[in-house]
Amino acid sequence: MKLSITGVNHRTAPVEVREKLAFPESELPEALRSLRAGAGVEEALILSTCNRVEVAVMGNDAAAITRFLAGYRSMDPLWLAPYLYHYSGDEALRHLFRVAASLDSMVVGEPQILGQLKAAYQVAKDSGCLSGPLESVLSRAFNTAKRVRTETEIGQSAVSVSYAAVELAREIFGSLKGRRVLLIGAGKMSELAARHLKRSGATDILVTNRTRSRAEDMAAMFEGRVIDYEDFLQTMPEVDIIITSSGAPDYILRPADMKRVIEKRRNRPMFLIDIAVPRNIDPAINKLDNVFLYDIDDMQRVVADNISGRKIEAEQAEQIVIEEVERTISSMRLREVGPTIAGLQDQLEQLRMAEMERMRGKFGTLTPQQEQALDALTKGIMNKVAHAHIVELRKDAGKPGGGHVGNAIRRVFRLGEPS
Repeated sequence: MKLSITGVNHRTAPVEVREKLAFPESELPEALRSLRAGAGVEEALILSTCNRVEVAVMGNDAAAITRFLAGYRSMDPLWLAPYLYHYSGDEALRHLFRVAASLDSMVVGEPQILGQLKAAYQVAKDSGCLSGPLESVLSRAFNTAKRVRTETEIGQSAVSVSYAAVELAREIFGSLKGRRVLLIGAGKMSELAARHLKRSGATDILVTNRTRSRAEDMAAMFEGRVIDYEDFLQTMPEVDIIITSSGAPDYILRPADMKRVIEKRRNRPMFLIDIAVPRNIDPAINKLDNVFLYDIDDMQRVVADNISGRKIEAEQAEQIVIEEVERTISSMRLREVGPTIAGLQDQLEQLRMAEMERMRGKFGTLTPQQEQALDALTKGIMNKVAHAHIVELRKDAGKPGGGHVGNAIRRVFRLGEPS
């Protein structure tokens, strides 16, 4: 199997690296076209979330994918390389299934990653980048995630990054009751944060977004108020907690802005959580007195406190992933032996015909009945020779770790690698 995955995640690269590599959804079609042209692959998918950027292709040229990622973001490949991981073959398949099942997430069991993977699948499909084995593998990954959700309770105690952010706010303030909250950005992350804030007692939720209609929809869900995007800086002195998840390409809050806000608040503390990638808030703000800024990597501490309760469920989920990986590999190998079987039969037929032609002069003139009998005899011999090989091919392909018989037969009969 030629599946390979190259990328970074929250364990291999800090947020300042991940945000440089992140792909807004609007850029994905063009990025996929560039990837196919530069790396010479037919099937490809790019998954870009706040915690990971991964490129999955049918091919195994990790260097080409590294060049694509570095080149697309004008980065030095040598600087980027230490942050990247690369999986190929069975390991790539296992990694993909674990990602879909939320076993590789910062928050094990969170449901958002499956939706993000499906969205990436749809963009790749619409861009003409999925039409064969990679598409089949992704469908298997979705089925694996469904099994994990159905057969374990891993999602029951799961939390999202948004939930972790709210938990951190509650840890700082104690109770969130009576606290005024401003959400900058009206995407899925903000919606999840608002749900947790509401459950935690926050009674005054303000929402702002570049597209006002989205902010209005969000505010209506939670009985909140909409703030014009151009005016949110003026509103900030009245706010205790700010959670940013805007898709802005650059910082929307800088130290000079926050200094004026804190002065107007008469140095009452403010709590800022930046869960956007790229980050919305200049990290230099954390140097100001009475301003407490946390970014998405800081969420890992909150997440770690919830891991022990999901350990048993995660172990059960890992077993499901192992089963599904083995089943998928067996299924793919059974399909892959088809060309080997056809090649073997074709080569034996060519040998039979060549030997028939070579011996024809020694037989003299044969009657039609004799020609038919000789043809049936030689075909029968070749079929018996091929039969045992084909049986062993199929049997071996269906086993975990199989494929050795196919490799041996291709070498012995010089069939070459299957396309």
